[in-house]
Amino acid sequence: MGLKGTNQEWGRPYNRRIVLEAIRLEGTTTRGRIAARVGLTVQTVSTIIRELEDLGLVLSVRAEPKGRGYPPAALRINPEGGYAIGLHVTPLGVDAGLINLAGDVIATTSRSATNLAPDAGFRMIADCATELRLIRPEGRMLGAGLALPGPFNVDSMSFVGPTTISGWADVPLAGRLAEATGLPAFIEVDMAAAAHGERLYGQGGDFGQFYYLYFGVGLGGAMVADGTVLRGTWGNAGEIGHLPLVPGGEPCPCGNAGCLERYVSLEAFSRRPPAMALDEWLESVKPVFRAAVTTIENLYDPETIILGGVAPADLLAGLGALAAGLGNSVSARRDRKAPRLLVSDGGKNTVLKGAAALAVGGILSPRFDQMRAGPAPGARDLLKGLAA
Repeated sequence: MGLKGTNQEWGRPYNRRIVLEAIRLEGTTTRGRIAARVGLTVQTVSTIIRELEDLGLVLSVRAEPKGRGYPPAALRINPEGGYAIGLHVTPLGVDAGLINLAGDVIATTSRSATNLAPDAGFRMIADCATELRLIRPEGRMLGAGLALPGPFNVDSMSFVGPTTISGWADVPLAGRLAEATGLPAFIEVDMAAAAHGERLYGQGGDFGQFYYLYFGVGLGGAMVADGTVLRGTWGNAGEIGHLPLVPGGEPCPCGNAGCLERYVSLEAFSRRPPAMALDEWLESVKPVFRAAVTTIENLYDPETIILGGVAPADLLAGLGALAAGLGNSVSARRDRKAPRLLVSDGGKNTVLKGAAALAVGGILSPRFDQMRAGPAPGARDLLKGLAA
């Protein structure tokens, strides 16, 4: 984990998040190990941990002594210390999951629908949230995170075309989500939420730098560097699906032609000829998919690319096999320690976990890049509300 604490007084909420995440990553650990990992003093870490223990977010267990003195207390996340609801709206409907503080999926539910209008979508979201909250009626609900297809706030591309959800462009998403769930609300592009989930709970945790290639109804991705999902100036970095890789290719709803997701996406797969088998389709998209992989490598120089998303496992596995024997790029190194492309084993729960983690992180700390000048006037530390 590349994230480090800050000694600024206004950074205490941020430090809590860093300490909590370090405990999660370590599994079972000690105050001294956490302090070394996040670059804070043991005294500062101990103060934060006492606060997290008082709130029931962290458990401290002291093992029986085996010799002189007592071993240091072991720390671990309290899985039942809180829950969040992760939601994902796609052109196919709504998926939702109840996720505990350790990232375990307690339960999932879904509602199928096509051409989902906002009012109907938020009714489905409300139904899903009610159903999931009944599973832990006494549990502390931290918030709800909603992932949607991007990009956001781009007139010619946002909520336009068959790979996104039409008619949602001017919807006050956070307000509608809070109203539908009765919880603090957090919104993110689905590919970034999935990358966040992969980093926290999947194979991405093994790498300091990786690119998450999100195969959904459309195609997107996000670079994860030192524990942070890179979002770009307007939050839309990683729209790999709109790279125009095929000269003179199929028209795309974005206004360009030959965009990658016109060939490699669930929407593209659904348009294949009825008699075309999976292996035939994979062979037909092999050149453009391999070109996309080497393009990502040359742009980002990641340790590896992790392919995931909401596609069926056999389709993801088939795409992963296309990466065998890739051509030259900056990633074609003799000293590699990881394959150039891995297939995620998280399935569609990865995006739900990432969406739920938005809520957990949003409660425990605001984003650090919004804190560098100190807290905004009137800003609230939402963690204090958990003690109520």
